[in-house]
Amino acid sequence: MLDHNWRTSTRSGSNGACVEVRRVDDTIEVRDTKDRTKPAHAFTLAEWEAFIGAAKDGEFDL
Repeated sequence: MLDHNWRTSTRSGSNGACVEVRRVDDTIEVRDTKDRTKPAHAFTLAEWEAFIGAAKDGEFDL
């Protein structure tokens, strides 16, 4: 799957504190929308799926 379009998180607030995500081949890239000049963080699909699963399970809740 090739999808080079950035998507803004649906959980992003209106204060500009948000991230964008895109898939490039078998890599997921995440960047900060406040400074798009910085390089994106890149994750494998397995890493991304583990992160999303942990977030859904509440592992990062404060």
